[in-house]
Amino acid sequence: MLDSPDTWRWIWMVAAVVFTVGEMATAGTFFFMPFALGAGAATIAAFAGASIPLEWFVFVAVAAASFAVLFPLGRRLDRRGSGEAIGANRWVGREAVVLAEIPAGPGAVGLIRLDREEWRAESGTGAPIRAGSTVLVTRVDGTRLVVLPLDEPSATSIEQAP
Repeated sequence: MLDSPDTWRWIWMVAAVVFTVGEMATAGTFFFMPFALGAGAATIAAFAGASIPLEWFVFVAVAAASFAVLFPLGRRLDRRGSGEAIGANRWVGREAVVLAEIPAGPGAVGLIRLDREEWRAESGTGAPIRAGSTVLVTRVDGTRLVVLPLDEPSATSIEQAP
């Protein structure tokens, strides 16, 4: 039964559909797509009247070529999509300047400037952070940013400020 060219037409067609559905069910990396393309090309060869060994050659060649192109592309797309922060989490790891002192204690908030935006912020260490200090955003907690001090302004620069 497997020696019949008619049987192989349907085997290749079913394989192409199964690999395509598998690709749709699998997130990223284009793993099943090369096999679906190879099986699709073998289906075309089978309906064109090619011999069974030639159909297998078409399947392997097309699958290998498309795998060489699609797999690196899928890995690059997966890497790019998962590494980017979205929403307010994009601020984590960024530096900001304290506009209004952040008092000591849990839940006590001051004001920081991050790019062009002003945010309420609390100290991640629980210690006060003076105005003019540079801080690092460590996390987003609701509408507040939790920060750690990177440097504090000197006492002379604070006294001389108008």
